[in-house]
Amino acid sequence: MKDGAKGKDFVISWIDEHSKEFYGYSNSIWSFAELGFDEFLSSRLLMDLLKERGFKVKEGVAGMPTAFTARWGSGKPVIGISAEYDALPGLSQHAESEKDPVVEGAPGHGCGHNIFGVGSAIAAIAIKECLAKEELRGTVMFLGTPAEELAAGKAYMARSGLFHGMDAIMDWHPWNYNSANYDTCNGYFSVRYHFGGRTAHGNSPWHGRSALDGALLMGHALEILREHIPPGHHPDAANTLNYTFSDVGPEYPSVVPDRSTVWVVGRIRTAQEMEGIIGRVHKCAEGASMATETSLKREFISAIHEKIPNKILSSVLYRNLMEVRPPSFDPDEQELARKLQRDLGVEETGLSEEVMEFQEGFSVVSDNSEYSWFAPFAMVWITAGPAGFGWHNWQVTASGRSTIGKKAMVVAAKVLGASSVELFTNPQIIEEARKELSDRLAGRSYKSLIPEEVDPPIDINRKTMEKYKTLMEKHYEKLD
Repeated sequence: MKDGAKGKDFVISWIDEHSKEFYGYSNSIWSFAELGFDEFLSSRLLMDLLKERGFKVKEGVAGMPTAFTARWGSGKPVIGISAEYDALPGLSQHAESEKDPVVEGAPGHGCGHNIFGVGSAIAAIAIKECLAKEELRGTVMFLGTPAEELAAGKAYMARSGLFHGMDAIMDWHPWNYNSANYDTCNGYFSVRYHFGGRTAHGNSPWHGRSALDGALLMGHALEILREHIPPGHHPDAANTLNYTFSDVGPEYPSVVPDRSTVWVVGRIRTAQEMEGIIGRVHKCAEGASMATETSLKREFISAIHEKIPNKILSSVLYRNLMEVRPPSFDPDEQELARKLQRDLGVEETGLSEEVMEFQEGFSVVSDNSEYSWFAPFAMVWITAGPAGFGWHNWQVTASGRSTIGKKAMVVAAKVLGASSVELFTNPQIIEEARKELSDRLAGRSYKSLIPEEVDPPIDINRKTMEKYKTLMEKHYEKLD
């Protein structure tokens, strides 16, 4: 067994010395602001970075052009570091405290994935440098996962078997606090139902077949279905069903609509419960189609399992978070955060510099829950913006481009790097974590919830990206 303390000191010192070399990468991905499955520039930037640092990269895995893996080292253990890099629609924003889009209506990194992907890359490279210097056996695997905001990329990677053979997988996320709890989250599904009809003049609608009627009737059926979905046993893990209408047209009330879409997402406590609920949602659509004599096309986007928590691995992240310490913010950074809070009328708490108590808990739904069925999985949350207004907003876009985001990125890299060194130098931790995973699974095994015939929906955001691409290109930040 090698000296883990020495290895951790090396990783932290290496990141302190080299972190500024990576700031341009997060700035560039922030400016690209690419939506899920269209992260062509962002994924290429990360792949090229890892190739330059000696990693073997596999591009376009699992049928997704912007998904990739990058491997360095050989043998066991195999430690995975997760990365995301997709943006969100409509959240374009300069790094300022006043609302000021870079391009009005364009996507923006309102979840901080520009620092997420790069922070994970810094960690992976630092781990590689440590393994080489200390002559440690093992493999670091970088998992480049697209379309997290659709909870989709990792689901298709899991279905393709890309997480088999992993000994542990670690993750992080920018947030409004610092923690490393052993938490769980609900499973999730996302399906779009496209109704097709026949246009007619509004003064003789009986000649047409309204796709909107089909969509509305499905919506009514979903409302009735809600009563028959078990509520769940915890307020943070309640079973929920949400839907919205889109693509209704033609957009004149005097023309019977010949197209309409119902997009349904569900957050369900367990995958077992979810399979039955998805079947009933399908029937709501089929019944509405039959009653309105409209056609129906089902577009299955994604379905993921609930997260299996792992206290052993989470405690490693927590211990190293306490040793590294959360980001420390200067008065200007705190004032920026307070101004964002003040303008929204929420409590002016500024940026958290404390670590939450280590505990069991629930987290937001993410497709990283797929990891937890293959290997012990844990993640750390690092302050990258103020509290009081949730996430997924332009305020996060602003914070993620500022020094606030970069400080979070560096701390996350140190925690992931130091925690990985512990695993490489103390394999007993992995054995204990794997036993915990086995106990929690209680004989269950992974089975993809996505039908075999369904391909990744790689074109789902293409129209939006094409709409804004030329306008956004003028503001791209290129690496020096």
